[in-house]
Amino acid sequence: MTDSLETLVHECVSALGLDLEAVDLSKAGKRSVLRIAVDRDGGVGIDHITEATRELGLVLDESDVMGTQPYTLEVTSRGVERPLALPRHWRRNADRYVKVVLTDDSKVEGRITSSNDESVELAVKGQPVLLTYDHIKTALVQTELNRKDA
Repeated sequence: MTDSLETLVHECVSALGLDLEAVDLSKAGKRSVLRIAVDRDGGVGIDHITEATRELGLVLDESDVMGTQPYTLEVTSRGVERPLALPRHWRRNADRYVKVVLTDDSKVEGRITSSNDESVELAVKGQPVLLTYDHIKTALVQTELNRKDA
């Protein structure tokens, strides 16, 4: 993937008020598949995805960053399967249950109660636990089908 492709995509989604979360370009036979993941405060709905797809399609077609090879454009929301890596990810997932692996390979599970630019607080078995981001190796939101306190 080229820097110019990522820059073009970033500028386009930013103009729509969205955050660019991922750009993935892969081969699928004779075609390429360009997958773009976006997010924003308050979440991303189908209208955001539709508008981003339309605008990105126009911008990409007007440029030469994809070359002459045919491609498929897929625009999606960030999704829960992506790790929490930035402070905005933690903020946007407030009150969600997460599994965290720390840099010493120990594990913590709890509910996000608050976060800021340096740290996150989890409720772990009812007790607050403060974790700084530099001590977190990975963190994933857990899907809760039958949340007891919801």
